[in-house]
Parts: sequence; C-alpha cells; structure tokens
Amino acid sequence: MQPKKTITTALIAAFGFVTAQSAYAEDITIATVNNADMITMQELAPEWEKATGNKIEWVVLEENILRQRTTTDIATGSGSFDIMFIGAYETPIWGAKGWLTPLDDFADDKDYDLEDVFPLVRNGLSANGSLYALPLYSETSFTFYRTDLFEKAGIEVPTEQITYTEFAEMAAKLHDPENGVYGTCQRGKAGWGENMAFVGTVANAFGAKWFDMDWKPQLDSPEWNAAITYYVDLMKKSGPPGSSANGHNENRALFKDGKCATWVDATSAAGDVRNPETSSVADKTEFFKAPKQVTDKGTGWFWSWALAIPKSSQKVDTAKDFLKWATSKEYFAKVGEAKGWVAVPSGTRKSVEEDARRLEAAPFAKTVVDAILSVDPADSTRDETPYTGVQFVAIPEFQGIGNYVGQQVAAALAGTSSVEDALEKSQAFATRTMEKAGYIK
Repeated sequence: MQPKKTITTALIAAFGFVTAQSAYAEDITIATVNNADMITMQELAPEWEKATGNKIEWVVLEENILRQRTTTDIATGSGSFDIMFIGAYETPIWGAKGWLTPLDDFADDKDYDLEDVFPLVRNGLSANGSLYALPLYSETSFTFYRTDLFEKAGIEVPTEQITYTEFAEMAAKLHDPENGVYGTCQRGKAGWGENMAFVGTVANAFGAKWFDMDWKPQLDSPEWNAAITYYVDLMKKSGPPGSSANGHNENRALFKDGKCATWVDATSAAGDVRNPETSSVADKTEFFKAPKQVTDKGTGWFWSWALAIPKSSQKVDTAKDFLKWATSKEYFAKVGEAKGWVAVPSGTRKSVEEDARRLEAAPFAKTVVDAILSVDPADSTRDETPYTGVQFVAIPEFQGIGNYVGQQVAAALAGTSSVEDALEKSQAFATRTMEKAGYIK
C-alpha cells in the first residue's frame, strides 16, 4: 500500500500548468533509450523534480539492451522501474497481458487534452479499449538526402516515390569514399528494432511477408531472398565500412557529420539533422518518400516511443504526475524554448505540429505528419497476412524471431554468411518458435 500524501498545489510558471507538490517526496526510476529526445528530457526533468520534491534515477541504455532489460523486468514483475520507455510493439501486448498500468484517466484530464494526440498514435498504444502509454514522439521512415551532393552529381530530386532499384543507382553515383562521403547509410546493427526496422520495410517493398495466413514462416521465399540480396549489395557497393555495426544513432551521427549522401530512417531524426546547433548539414538536407519496389505497401514503418508504468511500480501516482509533465503541450513548448522549435519531438500532438513557431522553424513538419498518418499497420504487405504491424509483427513471439533474423541478416552483411544460409537458418528458427507457441503443428 502506498503511503498517504499531504498535497499542496504549486504553479509552475515556466510550464503554465498546475502540478502537485507532495510533502512526501518519492524517488522514481525511469528506464530510457539513449536517443536525442530522451536526453533532452533528462536535461529538463530537474524542473519537475524541483517543483514536486521528487527525484528521478535515470537508467539510460542502448536500444537493444533497453528492450532486454525492460522485457525481463516486466515479465518477471521484479519492479526495477517505475516508468519505462517502450513502443508501439510492446505496449498493446504488455497491456493486454495486464503488465502495465492503464492510463484511461488521462482522457478525463482537460488540461492534458488527450484528444490532441493523433488517433493513430493513441490507438497504437492501446489494447482492448484502454490506453497503456503516453507518447513522446511518433515516426515513420523517409529518405534524407543531401541537396548539394544531388546537385553536384546532376541527380534530379524525386517528386514521386521511386523504386529501390532507382535508389541504388542514385547511391552509386553519390558514393565518394575517397572524399569521405558514402552513397548511403542504412542500419546494419542486429536487432528487431535496429536493422530489421529498415530491412522489414525493404522486405515489404519486395513483396515479402513474415507469415502466410496459416502462420507458417515465409523467410525462405524468393521475395525475402531478393530483398536481403538487394540490401547486402547496396551496402557493400555504396555504404560505409563496418555497416553491420551501425544502428540508428551511429548513422544519424554519420549523416550529421556530412558522411552520408542518403539515409532512409526515422522522420523523428529530421529536427536533429536540420538543427544548425547539432548538424553540419542542416542547410543541405531535404527529404523524399522511402522507396518502393514491387509494391508501395509497408515501405514506411510506424513507431512511437512512449512512457508506460509497469503494474509492479509502487509509485503510480508520482509516475503519472511525471508522465503528465513529460508529454504535455507545455513540455513540448519548453523543449522549443530550450532547444529551438526545430528540435521539438514530432508526430504526436496536433496542436504542436500546427504551432506557428514549429512551422517556422521546421517547414518540413507537415511532410512528417502526412507521412506518419499515411501508414496503415493493418495493410502493410502486398499479399494478405494474419498479422498487423509494418516493420514488426504484433505477436509476443516476434521479438525473439526478429532478433534472430536480425543477427542472420547482419552476418550476411558482414560477409560471414551467405544470404541463402542466413534465410535458411531464419526460416528454421521461426518455424520452431511458431510450432512451440502453438501457431502451427
């Protein structure tokens, strides 16, 4: 049972809303990924601590490690964390299992204004009609490109969605390793949320699917072979050395440092890349759609990084107070004041994306929102499938399957395995997993 608290209210002028300051301060532990928006939150969080008297212990982890730690903690109910940064894959699954604290009371909070959050995002963080996480930012994927390098190479900027074949031709023309510029930088680090986020959308574009309508794995299909062969060839011909070790953060750093001519990745990185305070190519970067191939379905992923409260937390009231602070309209405005409106977390709140300050600082903001809202996780493959999800399959078993396949694809990229061997092993692993879970006999 939580101790009773004596509550007084204090107005935080900097944020323009009222929060509760407790005479009984609590320490809460937050597990977070080491992405730029979360680092900004850590920098601003002392204002919440000062206003409430509570303290935060941050556990900052690389994406793959964060997923391992939070999955173990939530499944065992060990209660190491009071708040977790999780996403659109984990939230509905863990919520349905009863592992997360429902957040439906936020719908009744007029100050918070949950209706301001895009419905696609709210739905992606819900299960069985209940909300289980509050979003910091949401994203799809699109193509970052260097305007100066396109002009120098005489490449016409696409006005319509191009194919991956055409994209590879562009990357080859732009590849100039002698001058420290690579034609393209794509995720290679193994992980269902790392290399497989990009590879999964490439597979969709080539007409591949994870499972057929009977839940039989399809990783040994010609479509998967064509997609992975393309990916490996693209990176060997036009990518940086050591690509199999590069994930989102590594490629973001390379692109901001002027080392990449193109990069297909998260729309949420646009603000950082276009911020002159953090990027050397801020004035030389624009965007176009992620490529297609035999289909345009599922060529841009959907993801939200969001804050959730494990059912095992004994500090739910304090955790909810932080969630309200960290995902409110006022918080986004504070980021704009502190870091510039180009750096405000994107793709979550309608009012933020329509704010004149945001539109002036980030003229690409509407493009990002339109791209996110165009994604349909229920229709992301050329052929019919039994699952939802774009770059992931929304079943608990996918985490293990996606990680294993990611390891095999990374091995093919590194040259320690052939594409055929990688997919043969992936098919066998996925089949065993699905048989054990009872999907197939």
